[in-house]
Amino acid sequence: MSEIFVKDRELVMPGDVLAKSIDILPGNGTYRDGEEIISKVIGLVKLKERFISVIPLSGKYIPKPGDRVIGVIEDVQPTFWNVNINSPYLGLLLLGEAVREYVDVTKTDISKYYDIGEIIYAKVLHVSRSGVVSLSMNDPKAKKLRGGKLVRITPYKVPRVIGREGSMIELIKEKTNCNIIVGQNGVIWIKGMNEGLATRAILLIEKESHITGLTQKVSKLLEEGDKK
Repeated sequence: MSEIFVKDRELVMPGDVLAKSIDILPGNGTYRDGEEIISKVIGLVKLKERFISVIPLSGKYIPKPGDRVIGVIEDVQPTFWNVNINSPYLGLLLLGEAVREYVDVTKTDISKYYDIGEIIYAKVLHVSRSGVVSLSMNDPKAKKLRGGKLVRITPYKVPRVIGREGSMIELIKEKTNCNIIVGQNGVIWIKGMNEGLATRAILLIEKESHITGLTQKVSKLLEEGDKK
């Protein structure tokens, strides 16, 4: 018999037992101990189908209007999409902010525009008091991101990855022949010849962002990786 002891978006602590069931699967921020699923971190519970996860509050992304974020479509409704934006808050993309043409929702499955699992680069329009983040694709830089891979870092380290006047990210792009887009929510999209090397460089920056001489360390990693 399955037992879930928490509600969606409930705040939990490390060690809290979230559920007792072999049919429920542990997601991010949790682990299984026998039949029990236990939280690893302080965060907000996320219940989805057979999965239970905890979104950590430490280093969480706090959305602001005007931010450009990378999100993954998680659910499709008749007139809107739910988008995972790497935040405790819910990303919401309304049909009117996603498609410029008229759409008869009684005859159209809007998943033909954006489907579950697809990746978008969108702009934050508004953040409600209840934590709903309104997104828009009506922005010159907004687009669907096809292929490639996603890397997630602590959001407050995004400026270090970008570097002064974009110097760090341009260095990584040049040395790896990759197209890279950095979301302000800590999600980074990489596509190109050497995605693995670009990923290693970005994770090095996240790990050692406080260390002086970081640019030299990243350059050395990229040079050595390029020779292999």
